[in-house]
Amino acid sequence: MVTTERGDAANVSAADGVTPAATPKRRADPVLLRAVRSMTRLTRPLAGRRFFPLWALLSHRGRRSGREYAVPVGVRMTVDGYFIALPFGERTQWVHNVVAAGGCTLRWRGEDIKMSDPTLVGPDRAAAAFPLAQRWMLRAADVQSFIRLRPVVVPLAD
Repeated sequence: MVTTERGDAANVSAADGVTPAATPKRRADPVLLRAVRSMTRLTRPLAGRRFFPLWALLSHRGRRSGREYAVPVGVRMTVDGYFIALPFGERTQWVHNVVAAGGCTLRWRGEDIKMSDPTLVGPDRAAAAFPLAQRWMLRAADVQSFIRLRPVVVPLAD
């Protein structure tokens, strides 16, 4: 059982993935879905590049298939970790896969960063990571879920 920072619980198992309790099923807005699909075609080749810091390429392994997947995501870095907005909520398959695996790899600014400690957070916790204009857009799109990832700290060899 994983507890999110919002206080609700998420059941984690290799077979089922993450099932957030007390989270109502959210219907995808068809206009937003079309916009994301068209943006994905444009951002996938650019995501993770050194000169394109707004987008990263999140690589994860499917919890059932074992297959490698890569998803372009908008990312913001803070001292507390990396924040990714979840416009379709926490029920998307890549979120289930990342939480079930306990981490992923984020290609951001031209380098691969191993991430761990995926934590689902609310807008109040993630707001500081985003500039005012992006906070306004996230509120307008009614984005209520975010995932925070922390980089894996590799100890220095003596």
